[in-house]
Amino acid sequence: MAASSDSSESTVRRRRVDGRKTETDSADSCRENGADSSRDTETEKRRESVQTGTFWLTRIVLLRSVAFIYLVAFSVAYNQNKQLIGEHGLMPCKSYLNSVKRYVGGKVGMAALAYTPSILWFLDWDDMDANLDGIALVGMALSAFVLVTGMANMVIMVTLWVLYHSLVNVGQLWYSFGWESQLLETGFLAIFLCPVWTLSQVPRCCPPSLICIWTFRWLIVRIMLGAGLIKIRGDKCWRDLTCMDYHYETQPVPNPLSYYMHRSPWWFHRFETLSNHFIELIVPFFTFLGRRMCMVNGTIQILFQVVLIVSGNLSFLNWLTIVPSLACFDDASLSFMFRSGGGAKKAVLEIQNEDVAGRNPKPTKGMLIRRVVNISLGILIGFLSIPVVMNLISSRQVMNTSFDPLRIVNTYGAFGSITKERTEVIFQGTLNPDPKDPEAVWEEYQFLCKPGDIYRRPCLISPYHYRLDWLMWFAAFQTYEQSEWVIHIAGRLLSNDSTVLSLLDHNPFQGRDPPRWVRGEHFRYKFSLPGSASAAQGKWWLRKRIGAYFPPVDLEGLRGYFQSRNWPHPHIPPNRS
Repeated sequence: MAASSDSSESTVRRRRVDGRKTETDSADSCRENGADSSRDTETEKRRESVQTGTFWLTRIVLLRSVAFIYLVAFSVAYNQNKQLIGEHGLMPCKSYLNSVKRYVGGKVGMAALAYTPSILWFLDWDDMDANLDGIALVGMALSAFVLVTGMANMVIMVTLWVLYHSLVNVGQLWYSFGWESQLLETGFLAIFLCPVWTLSQVPRCCPPSLICIWTFRWLIVRIMLGAGLIKIRGDKCWRDLTCMDYHYETQPVPNPLSYYMHRSPWWFHRFETLSNHFIELIVPFFTFLGRRMCMVNGTIQILFQVVLIVSGNLSFLNWLTIVPSLACFDDASLSFMFRSGGGAKKAVLEIQNEDVAGRNPKPTKGMLIRRVVNISLGILIGFLSIPVVMNLISSRQVMNTSFDPLRIVNTYGAFGSITKERTEVIFQGTLNPDPKDPEAVWEEYQFLCKPGDIYRRPCLISPYHYRLDWLMWFAAFQTYEQSEWVIHIAGRLLSNDSTVLSLLDHNPFQGRDPPRWVRGEHFRYKFSLPGSASAAQGKWWLRKRIGAYFPPVDLEGLRGYFQSRNWPHPHIPPNRS
């Protein structure tokens, strides 16, 4: 019986132990299954989220951004080119091309094309206005297509670049702004983001080149360093932190917020100036400190440009400067801009998953050629950057300068000096036959955006650009002898010329006889104080006359002046001849 009992206890023990083993094995199995499930979940999440290190979505954002700026620039050209450089413009591009033609030997050849690269050389000059409109309209159509679809190829981007190059190179004074070269450089880099022929948001056989991404990053570094260094080396007020005391009031074309920003406390203006130096001189170096710091640089630069956009009408300059900053972000950081399950994001996820699984497509001959092209681009940008870098470190730094005729790599900078008071040239006309008559009534012309009528609220037009209004800002702190085109405008106003008047907002002689005399008056402008009696009367500006900018002129008196400069003399109304 004892043996039987021991046997039973042993059997029970074994069963208990076996039971514990079974429970343990089951628990281990559950843990293993849970771990596998967790790994599967993580893998699934990884498959559903865009990973770092690729730039497919970045390319789409960059191309759309460049296309937006092109669309604005070509729209400005379409609306203003005829008045500025057209057949009857203030500086006809046909006359300019003829002068270049004479300079290079009297024929259109490589010398003329190298001196002034433009497709206008190859077009019929009988209707130059149609040529200018055609270039602008084609540019608008192509840029709108890229903006809407997010698709582009080299053919489209080269066409946009050549078209805008053709306008800038014959635009003379009206296209002398630094952002023209900046757009051409940005547009040139965008060419290499695209496949040659294929139109696809995510062309699998043409991955975005890291070299091309870095050329954009190098561009934003040069832009900001150029702007920061020219300030430190330029106006003393940048060093004593007082420049922002004046900037909002004296910038070329203030906007409504400028009026209020000008009245910020003195400490805020000091903070703005210090922040400007930090953003332009220190932050660009974050680009070279790894992915996170590069994104910090991109974020700060974009926010900085947004502040500049909302506080002034600086054309499309600040919008354009945002573009290379976008190259600081990869697909993972920009994926929030794309719809989940959308075509582009889905395609990028598939490509990344294939790469993780080692199913990369075998390099084709075209892909190998493209790598050579990308390396060549890097070498070209590096070589052309040598004089630019030398300029940056030079104590005689110049800004907004091109060192090659195609403006591929340029120097940049803005507001190296700040004007401390605002002056404006105001055109006035009178019907009185005697301009010296104290009873003569002088009526004012108003421009589209630049300050004139003290009761008119500052305009808000960014990123649009009124070229004449900007040039009038420069003319105000020069003399009319230095800006002869001002007298050209006066002559056109004397004949109620519709071409020039279309660039103005108000013609006091609309529907009446043209003025007998036109003069330029020079005024000092200051913002009124918010809450003051002047502001309560609706005055945005206060002004005080400085003196005459140019004396009263009439059409007959300008005949010799116009002939000596080879300008067509405006028509004299029959009752005046």
